[in-house]
Amino acid sequence: MSTPLTLTHGRGADGTPLLTAVGEIDMSNTRELADALDRTSGPLVLDLTGVEYLDSAGLSVLFPHAERLELIASPILMPVLTISGLADLATVRD
Repeated sequence: MSTPLTLTHGRGADGTPLLTAVGEIDMSNTRELADALDRTSGPLVLDLTGVEYLDSAGLSVLFPHAERLELIASPILMPVLTISGLADLATVRD
């Protein structure tokens, strides 16, 4: 059974592609996230403010895209982004 995750594509105010995630990101739905990231090239804003849980499987999907990502994260995700080292590779703001 897959954990609920909703991904919505859009554009930021400056025209940069925006992917908004809502729900939980874990090993049951990382393929969906990976496919969404792979469909976009160049800079991408990934809004994680609606994500309540992010496990190591989800992190492993984000790392290959880190240099092109700007992550918007809620305070609940900041520790995992920092401890994993992803915050050192991607732009992260809250």
